Amino acid sequence: MIDRDSPVTEDELHAYVDGEVPADRLEAVTAWLAAHPEQAALVAVWRAQGEAIRARYGAVANEPVPDRLKLDQLTRQQRSTGRSWAALAAAAVFALIVGGGAGWMARGASAAAPTGFDAFTSDALDAHKLYVVEVRHPVEVPGDERAHMTQWLSKRLGVDLRIPDLQSIGLKLVGGRLLPGPTGAAAFYMYEGPSGERFTIYCSKAGVPESALHFKEGERFAAFYWVDDKVAFAVSGPADRERLEQVTKSVYEQVDRSGGRKS
Repeated sequence: MIDRDSPVTEDELHAYVDGEVPADRLEAVTAWLAAHPEQAALVAVWRAQGEAIRARYGAVANEPVPDRLKLDQLTRQQRSTGRSWAALAAAAVFALIVGGGAGWMARGASAAAPTGFDAFTSDALDAHKLYVVEVRHPVEVPGDERAHMTQWLSKRLGVDLRIPDLQSIGLKLVGGRLLPGPTGAAAFYMYEGPSGERFTIYCSKAGVPESALHFKEGERFAAFYWVDDKVAFAVSGPADRERLEQVTKSVYEQVDRSGGRKS
C-alpha cells in the first residue's frame, strides 16, 4: 500500500518533471503530488519552464558541432604548431565559449522567445492534465458553493470573476481551486459531462491588454486561450476541437457579458 503522506524529496520532484523517476517510486510520487496541491502546482510551473526552454533552444542544441571545434581538427592543429596539450585544451575551451557558444546562443536568441502568454497556456494545460484525473480531490471548493467560490477567487485575483454556467451544453460545475499563475494567483474551474469527460477554465491577470482567440493542441488535450480586458482565459479539454469550440464559445460569451473586470 502506498503512503500518500510519505516524504518526497525535491530531487524526486525534478526527476518527475524530467520523466526520470524510478519505476518503483513513480506511483508513490504521483500519489504524493495528488495529496499536496501546492507542490503539484509548483511541479506544473517547472514543467512549463522546461517546455519553454526546449521550445527556444531545442533545435540549436541538436545542431552539429562546427568543424573547427571537432577533436580531430584540434589535434591536427596541435601537431602542426607543436603547442602543448594543456595550451590546446585551454584554447579549445575558449573557442567553444567565445566562438561556438556565443554563436549558437546568438542564433537561438534570434528565434521567437516564449512569451508570458505561452507560459500561461502551458500552466493551464498542466493544471488540466494534473487535476482531471483526480477522483476524490479534483477541486478545493465544490460546485454547490458557487457564491463563496466566486467571492474568494475574485478577491485573491483582484478581479471580478464570473463562473460560467455550462449546464445548457451538458457540463456540470465540479468546483474550483486557487493555483499559482505566471503573474500571480490563478483561478481554476472544472466541469464534467455525463460520460465523465472533463473541461477546465484557467484564468489570471495578463500582461497584455487584449488578444484574439488562439488554439493550442497537445497529444491528448487541447486549449483555446485569449485575453480580455487584461484577464487571460484558457479553456482546456480533450483534443476534440469541435466540442472544445462549443465549450469555449459558451465560456467566452458569459465572461464577456459579465463586463465587471477591474483594470
